[in-house]
Amino acid sequence: MTQKQIIGCILGTAAGDALGLPYEGLSRRRAAKMFGPPDRHKFLFGKGMISDDTEHTCMVAQALISSGGNEDAFVASLGWRFRFWFMGMPMGIGFATLRAILKLWLGFGPEHSGVFSAGNGPAMRAAIFGATFDDTKTISKFVRASTRITHTDPKAEYGALTIALAAQMARRPEPVSGKNFLHELHEILTDEGKEMLSLIEKAVNAADKGESTKSFADSLGLGNGVSGYVYHTVPVAIHAWLTNQRDFRSAITSVIECGGDADTTAAIVGGIVGSAVERDGIPQEWLSNLFEWPRSVTWMENLGTELYKSLESTTKVQPPGLPFWGLLPRNLFALTVVLLHGFRRLFPPY
Repeated sequence: MTQKQIIGCILGTAAGDALGLPYEGLSRRRAAKMFGPPDRHKFLFGKGMISDDTEHTCMVAQALISSGGNEDAFVASLGWRFRFWFMGMPMGIGFATLRAILKLWLGFGPEHSGVFSAGNGPAMRAAIFGATFDDTKTISKFVRASTRITHTDPKAEYGALTIALAAQMARRPEPVSGKNFLHELHEILTDEGKEMLSLIEKAVNAADKGESTKSFADSLGLGNGVSGYVYHTVPVAIHAWLTNQRDFRSAITSVIECGGDADTTAAIVGGIVGSAVERDGIPQEWLSNLFEWPRSVTWMENLGTELYKSLESTTKVQPPGLPFWGLLPRNLFALTVVLLHGFRRLFPPY
């Protein structure tokens, strides 16, 4: 683990998230007609903005810094961050996560706030664990804690563990063999996660044959788009990573072109590949054209730096904060743009 790898994971998540946001929820065919290839930001006059995918990754990083490596402290910190994040009226939030946060505000502790759901929320914030920790037992511990705050279906946890392991293995100097990834994943999931393992095996085989990510999504019955179901999201994301391990641009493009939950799939792939290529491997124009404040590119880089320092420090480190007074107007502005995109979708091309 290096400081650059952690920063690459965070910024990779942000870049993928912002590139995919305009395509969110569109079928593959309609996305291509409306926006063309996802080669640049198309959310706001050539600029991009992040959604809940990146925000969750940043909150996890902040909670890891606050926790000092203690699981209970991490859970408590992340629980409160979810509460106050919700108060800022974020423009994107999954239904399961919404219900879990409402339970947190009603007085349920984070150990009892999760709801039974197999959505991809925990997976979208999982790559940072693999970018941060080398030990798979530590990764498993924190992924489980992060997942169960919002999702209690074991499938959600298996998906998050798969993404975290991919980010951890992506940091290795040489490209990862799909079969080695599958072997190490089996060590973590064991036979309890056999359905996920079966899907990842299909992704590995398709990648080995040189199939495109769109073709692989088609083979899973996802020709109209990748849904937010974790057993749809994760295998497609893993395929996009395995076939583009050192090519950030191609990895993001290939998964967005599958349609559906495009910002989340692109954020997940961005976090994995970003851990490998670091900041310099992410297209500079994708970062410089992020229209973001207070979670600016500089702020996210500082967050990654402080997370790295916290792992090396024997004393407690405070995470970079965010001005709540700045988050609300930012979110209201972003929500307005999202609504304008929704209004635009009422018109051709259908």
